[in-house]
Amino acid sequence: MKNAVEIDNYISGQWKPPVNRERLESINPANKREVVGYVANSTDIELNEAVYAAETARLPWRNKTGAERGQLLVRTAELLESRLEEIGETMCREMGKTFAEAKGETARGAAILRYYAGEGMRKIGDVIPSSDAEAFLFTTRVPLGVVGVISPWNFPVAIPIWKIAPALIYGNTVVWKPAVETAVTAAAVMQCFHDAGLPQGVVNMIVGSGAVVGNGVANHPGIHGVTFTGSNSVGKQVGQAALARGAKYQLEMGGKNPIIIAGDANLDLAVDAAISGGLRSTGQKCTATSRVIVETSIYESFKTKLLEKVATLKVGNGMDASVWLGPCANEKQLETVLAYIRRGKEEGAVLLYGGTTPEDNALSDGFYITPAVFDRVESRMSIAQEEIFGPVLALIEAKDFEDAISLANDTAYGLSASIYTKNIGNALSFVQNMEAGLIRVNAETAGVELQAPFGGMKQSSSHSREQGQAAIEFFTSVKTVFIKP
Repeated sequence: MKNAVEIDNYISGQWKPPVNRERLESINPANKREVVGYVANSTDIELNEAVYAAETARLPWRNKTGAERGQLLVRTAELLESRLEEIGETMCREMGKTFAEAKGETARGAAILRYYAGEGMRKIGDVIPSSDAEAFLFTTRVPLGVVGVISPWNFPVAIPIWKIAPALIYGNTVVWKPAVETAVTAAAVMQCFHDAGLPQGVVNMIVGSGAVVGNGVANHPGIHGVTFTGSNSVGKQVGQAALARGAKYQLEMGGKNPIIIAGDANLDLAVDAAISGGLRSTGQKCTATSRVIVETSIYESFKTKLLEKVATLKVGNGMDASVWLGPCANEKQLETVLAYIRRGKEEGAVLLYGGTTPEDNALSDGFYITPAVFDRVESRMSIAQEEIFGPVLALIEAKDFEDAISLANDTAYGLSASIYTKNIGNALSFVQNMEAGLIRVNAETAGVELQAPFGGMKQSSSHSREQGQAAIEFFTSVKTVFIKP
């Protein structure tokens, strides 16, 4: 067991303890007796200081070339890669995902930084023919200013980096509020930015509760744009607060993602996709598969294969290389998952497998749960409509392909969706008719490529897009310029 560390705020290039000296515990979900870190419980005082630092740094940073800003992102990527093992282990101990997944996420963070470093050399405008023969008409893009980043605990490296990197390359400065549950991991990422030589005030990190710091970021008059990933209820509060003061906002929220297994699907591949998409990372992904919609003709065969495979998954501490499924990230999340499992049974669904805390005494101090598979799930049920954010698969039987599409769209969410089929007509129909922002054919629902736009429809987002070249739309404003001699 490693010693717990103290995590301060990072403001204007310096690590600073909270003014009130209050700290919150970051607990290892695999062993609740282990405190990974004591993190700052900040107030509006620290937030105001961070916003002032970001505002002070704004013009000098904006006036750097895209190439200069890109060089600093590349240096940060190199540092992140050099600390891959260390950051991966910290993430595993603090959030619970397996060591392999944690290292993969850290490597992805480095790739995102490199991608956006290259964006600093791309065009940021267009020349437009003017109706005046003597005039020169063109557009350019300018940064928003100070951007508030509110990131969740489930991807403590990748998600903040895919927000911070484009914010920086397009000339913004940042005030970052990471999740308290993964603030030790966040601090390791912040140290990489510092060691890369980022100028003082360009990125600032404030740790504290969502009620104080998160709410403060959303409402602060000195923050010109807010990018948020998290729950729908909190996201709507953030959006309303930003809207009320005229700030730009970007919300990526929940999902209730379906995978359709058509009657002609390769069942072995479909089973693997349902398990990987729904249960990897203990189901704690916004793009995780939660509804498995299977045509009647293959329903029983698919179910048999699925249960056989799920029964082989090992639950345990993510630092153990043989473990497939780590713990829930915290006690509250475990309680939420268990509550949904109880509700599923109460509403008439049949629990075929799992959904209990493991009997192994060696796991008694962690927030563990065995992966759950429900049968006879109807679309009206809570476990088919509400985001659980845990390792729970709901099997839903569809009469035919058209019924499967209808069931898949029967939700308030629209983040990701996938289908397994050999029929090109079915695949094209799915692409055309599925109401989701990310569509995957013969692939699991989870899997976001950094160079492609990412975002949801319906209640899953504010209808903006993150990642890829689409990120420029949020982090900049268009300026139209008319010049006449």
